[in-house]
Amino acid sequence: MAHSLSNGISTESLDDEGEEFRFSSELSLESVRAAQHQFCRDRDWRQYHPPRNVLLAMVGEVGELAELFQWRSEVSRGLPEFSASDKTRVGEELSDVLIYLIDLAEQCHVDLPSAVLDKMAKNAAKYPAERVRGRSDKYSDYPEYRPQEGQQKKEAGEEGERERGGGGGGGEAAVVSRVGREREEGDGSE
Repeated sequence: MAHSLSNGISTESLDDEGEEFRFSSELSLESVRAAQHQFCRDRDWRQYHPPRNVLLAMVGEVGELAELFQWRSEVSRGLPEFSASDKTRVGEELSDVLIYLIDLAEQCHVDLPSAVLDKMAKNAAKYPAERVRGRSDKYSDYPEYRPQEGQQKKEAGEEGERERGGGGGGGEAAVVSRVGREREEGDGSE
């Protein structure tokens, strides 16, 4: 039987065959956004919350969350290795990250719930379950996604032209091209 701590973290480590962990259905992202907006408004803090500041604050909170996991060996689902106070701190730091993420979405005028669903649909198209089940490769590493050899040479030539400032794209296209390549070499979270 699972027990829930006051911070909402389940004490049971769940497996793929057990019950599914679920969030409380009493809150929506919009209600959290509205509460945070009012919290800042009541304190006249909106002036200190431009997107850059909110992003940097969120990154700081991610760092605080990471500290709770740092120097531990493998961590299991449900955090059975954590003390009750550490589990509470995990909940607090996750809350800080979420609050800043929602605030940042508001500052950037991004409808976060819609953006999440759109991104999940794109990920489902890139990673169809019947093709990728049990594999963690990046979508571009699957044979069915690899461009034909002639297409690769054409794209490489176009990238080289953009990086030299030609092709009508100027230097900006070269930066976009490099950023795109760096993302493709990343962790697959795009």
